[in-house]
Amino acid sequence: MSYYPIPETDAHFEHFTHYNNGGDEIGKYYAYEAVQPQYARPGESSQIMFSIQDSNRNDVKIVNAMVEIYSGVSGERLKIYPWTVYSTGDFEVNYTFPRSGPYQLVLSLSSDLGIEPIENSPMEPSRYVLSSTINCKCDRAIFNVSISENFGSVYNLTILAAVIGPIAVLGSVLGLTYRKRMRSGNYSKSIKNEVLKYSLMLLAISGGLVHFAVYSEHASLRIEYSIFLIIAGASQVVYGVLYILHMLRYETSWHDNKSAKSYYRKGIILNLFGLIGSLILIGLYFYTTVFPPPISPNAKAEEIELAGILAKSSEILLVIGIVYIIRSEKKKFDSHVIHIT
Repeated sequence: MSYYPIPETDAHFEHFTHYNNGGDEIGKYYAYEAVQPQYARPGESSQIMFSIQDSNRNDVKIVNAMVEIYSGVSGERLKIYPWTVYSTGDFEVNYTFPRSGPYQLVLSLSSDLGIEPIENSPMEPSRYVLSSTINCKCDRAIFNVSISENFGSVYNLTILAAVIGPIAVLGSVLGLTYRKRMRSGNYSKSIKNEVLKYSLMLLAISGGLVHFAVYSEHASLRIEYSIFLIIAGASQVVYGVLYILHMLRYETSWHDNKSAKSYYRKGIILNLFGLIGSLILIGLYFYTTVFPPPISPNAKAEEIELAGILAKSSEILLVIGIVYIIRSEKKKFDSHVIHIT
């Protein structure tokens, strides 16, 4: 039996994966499992990660664990990582899955957590019933994983289409509407601002969809992070929808002072909501990429990823556009009031 010192700062997974992950009770503890890369391919070196936590989501400091890998087709045991004492409940093993198909990962946890390392411990025989604990003072958890050559590409393309598709359709409709107005001669500076407003709405909704696409990955650190991302995404989508409803009143809102004031004030409220919310999200993002996020169990800053870059890029453009629209609407409203009076 071997002993692996693992830094305590490596507690919990940095992100949940969408695929080949799971969680199950193991004795009086709870074990999480994840494979990296999550869409592991046959013949590709992979990390199988485990996180064993108590009822308060704290890592167990010393665990005596064994890991086995079984073929889901033949039931043959392909690999065993013998009983090993780890200094924390978070540890991983490396494995290369030989072919596509299902596999079972069996995590065994000894009832004697404080055991000292024992060298050259006997190899435990394979079992027909994987969950059996006969002749073993241990608890077991079984995790199913599936290895595929192309599933990761298919899944990523599907998610990309789900995010980009609605934006592309709505953007195309708005583009055709703008083109129709141009051809009919109904074109003015106000139409430019209207197009910009629709562009802001698209940016807001696209940022919200990105947050919806990634919220589940952050639940492994704190469930509060996922809740925050859901709220942020919903707020951005609601902002975009409210902007659409607001814009539908555009043509009939400047005929008299009362209508103009109502339209202008509602527009200011919407724009400030989008501006303040976007600035908060941008500030939090840059903070968490430099410093550990608030209430994080890890003393680590967030990694810079493509999803974050896309979301923050749309929000930065949104802030610039909102500031321009606020100034433009203020000039138009002042001009309208002076013209009426």
